[in-house]
Amino acid sequence: MPFAESAARLAGLAGALLGWRPDDFWRATPAELAAVFDALAGHGADGPAAGPVELARLKEMFPDG
Repeated sequence: MPFAESAARLAGLAGALLGWRPDDFWRATPAELAAVFDALAGHGADGPAAGPVELARLKEMFPDG
C-alpha cells in the first residue's frame, strides 16, 4: 500500500478511536502510534486489566490533584 494511503488510514483510525486531531497524529512518532494500537489490541499485556480494588489503590497512590 502506498505511503499516502497508509497514512490516511492510520490518521483516520487515530481520529476515530483516539480522538486525535490531524496535528496530534502527525506529531506522534511511529513507535508511539504502534504502542497505542498494540495496547488497544491487547498485545503486550502482562495480565488482566485492573479491577475496581486495584483502580482505587492506584487513585490513592496517584491523585490527580
